[in-house]
Amino acid sequence: MTDFQKYIQRYLDLIPSENWLEELKNCEEKTTKIYSEISEEQSLFAYAERKWTLKELLLHLSDTERVFQYRILAIARGDQNELPGFDEELYANQSFANKRTLTSLLEEYQLIRRSSQILLETASSSALKNIGTANGNRISAETIGKLIVGHNIHHLNIIQERYLPNLH
Repeated sequence: MTDFQKYIQRYLDLIPSENWLEELKNCEEKTTKIYSEISEEQSLFAYAERKWTLKELLLHLSDTERVFQYRILAIARGDQNELPGFDEELYANQSFANKRTLTSLLEEYQLIRRSSQILLETASSSALKNIGTANGNRISAETIGKLIVGHNIHHLNIIQERYLPNLH
């Protein structure tokens, strides 16, 4: 198993059932619930220096999902161009998430997730099996869809373990 395969497998292993499209909805509901129950002030909390605030983390989920959506679309449509990687720290540093309202960030997350659901639910199974190259690695459109789920669950776990217990 390559380093890339090991890296993505840690996210795929977090998906609690085979029905990953249903899990896409479930983790959106959990994320929405958590963010709906915190205050604007709490959303500015970071559990350690140089760690993202809850607002930055939410926008990170949205940014990553947008990048993954494009990769899914391109690969599902048979595009064989190599798709670039992205620097999540650069994106976070340029996001100005902390200047936005929590409501606007949550609305954006929900709209992006709905867009992912439509993209993935309407793609044919053969299109989802298409393989392309993203960030120098061969990957299927379906695996990228599953990564959206696993990545979201990964961050939900971090929120539960490192953020929520420390909110005042």
